Amino acid sequence: MADNKTRPTDASVREFLDGVENETRRADAKQVLEMMREVTGEEPRMWGPSIVGFGSYRYRYESGREGDWFPVGFSPRKSSLVVYIMSGFPRHAELMERLGKHRTGKSCLYINKLEDVDLNVLRELVRRSAEHVANTSMSEGGS
Repeated sequence: MADNKTRPTDASVREFLDGVENETRRADAKQVLEMMREVTGEEPRMWGPSIVGFGSYRYRYESGREGDWFPVGFSPRKSSLVVYIMSGFPRHAELMERLGKHRTGKSCLYINKLEDVDLNVLRELVRRSAEHVANTSMSEGGS
């Protein structure tokens, strides 16, 4: 069974964010960093070379695959700011409708710039995602 390639590292979150070339993306990432720190009560940690995660939990799929992941996180990519949240919690769809301009993937929320979204709604999505992970069977082990 293959291990998850994205793991926590000891790399500096500040150095990583300071190295983001796009000025708007860098400023947005630092704002999301502070918001996630406040909402989760966790300190940020680099996961792999380009993801900032908050907290950790152990997951195990029915297939037997298991690993560690973070309840919420983000990555300032060249094309957009990627926010990693879980779906499936109450009011998820309603909050997503109210968020503003964005695209989605599996557990990824793609935002071009923070001014395109309602920051209060984003904060609520992050809070509910973190709580959802903490309250489900996926969160065995915690951070």
